[in-house]
Amino acid sequence: MTEPVSEARAGVEGLGRPRRGGAPSFWLQAFAAMAYRQLARFRAAPSRIVNSLVFPLIWLLFFGLGWSAAFNVIGPMARQLFKGLDYLEFLAPGIIVMTVFTSGFGSGLGVIWDREFGYLKEILVSPAPRSAVLLGRMTGDTLATMLQGAVMALLVSVAAGYTSVQGVLAGLLAAFIAAYASASIGTLIALSMRSPEGFHTVISLIMMPMLFLSGAFYPIDPLPGWLKALAYVNPLTYAVDLTRGLMYGVYSLSPGLDILGLLAVTGAFTALALAKFGRTYMA
Repeated sequence: MTEPVSEARAGVEGLGRPRRGGAPSFWLQAFAAMAYRQLARFRAAPSRIVNSLVFPLIWLLFFGLGWSAAFNVIGPMARQLFKGLDYLEFLAPGIIVMTVFTSGFGSGLGVIWDREFGYLKEILVSPAPRSAVLLGRMTGDTLATMLQGAVMALLVSVAAGYTSVQGVLAGLLAAFIAAYASASIGTLIALSMRSPEGFHTVISLIMMPMLFLSGAFYPIDPLPGWLKALAYVNPLTYAVDLTRGLMYGVYSLSPGLDILGLLAVTGAFTALALAKFGRTYMA
């Protein structure tokens, strides 16, 4: 996988020198330039939308529809297990969160490509505040990810027969926080990596356990105590539960705990990424 040099250098002109308005204005200019640059990169490669939807769609079609039919045979017992929901309804919020969370890690991959093509070095020697650069690129990546999440939400709603536009929008708001969390985690990991292959290996090792311990595919309540403990330190658990609650009014935890857990994880990893980026230098 390669990335055009012109794309890797896009937006650097907007970071070259402060304009009128003082430090706060320049910080916002740098933030906006980086956010726009990430959105422009996404617009230049619309195939990313298709690529990001393939894996969740496989789960939705072959796992969701198949198990939904099987659980419908059991009837009331299955609905009790899934808190009154059909299995496809139970799965739908998890598929949305899965889409944005896995796509959000792409923010980290972009950091590695920027280092490969020399753009990161230009950023580090520019007068642009590093916090504005990093937060701007993560915000742009997250907004691009939410477009993918919106497409998946539409597909999932059709498959599950969900008709509440307000519920979908509320669920996407929760998914936005999850996407920002994954962007910060991916960026933090990427700042310590040198190759896309190494990054993909690390992400694969942590992503699958996080997905399966998130409550997206099955309730976490019946799990053994040690697995349940791992689920409670998993940020995806709170994202899935909050999204499901906003869409269907069904919570395994509490809305307050979900929001607090998501914001705490997002804030912590964003702070760590900012600290790591602030200490980054190019030889």
